[in-house]
Amino acid sequence: MDHLILVRHGETAWNARKVLQGQADIALSERGRLQARELRSVVETWAPLCAVSSDLVRARDTAALIGWGEPRLDARWREANLGDWTGMSSASLKHDVPALYQRWRDGLEAPPGGESFGELRARVRAAIDELREVPGTVLVVTHGGAIRAVLSELLGLHPERIVPVDPASATVIQMSPGPRLAAFNVS
Repeated sequence: MDHLILVRHGETAWNARKVLQGQADIALSERGRLQARELRSVVETWAPLCAVSSDLVRARDTAALIGWGEPRLDARWREANLGDWTGMSSASLKHDVPALYQRWRDGLEAPPGGESFGELRARVRAAIDELREVPGTVLVVTHGGAIRAVLSELLGLHPERIVPVDPASATVIQMSPGPRLAAFNVS
């Protein structure tokens, strides 16, 4: 693989309300669909040869709207399992459990009943390893947490230092000769 293009899905109603989705299967909003269509030209400039998508509907629909209606689906590219925090607003968590919420954002602790950052990293690492022998540029349509995990895994960035990527944005990692960030949060 020469380049890895990581696309975060377009906005959902839950994103707009700052509600944590995790692995809940939430559809794109109309704004999210528009964002994805507008991202198409950005993705086309990188000329990916193949595409993989999270199996969640917001990622699958984003893939279709950017021109990849039949990507290979892979559940390892799902968002982190947020356990008991799924469906909760970030504002309420910051108010009710501020220290735990910050430790989670920093990749140091899992939400109750959820997946740790280390588990998320291991999951996406296995998915990346499977793609390494694919020639050319690979497109992956995924989620913000998975993109943070890739940046941590491949580039050694600490999660507390990674700015969240916007909905319907592209982050590109040059894989050869070694991983390096080529573009970040482009929309």
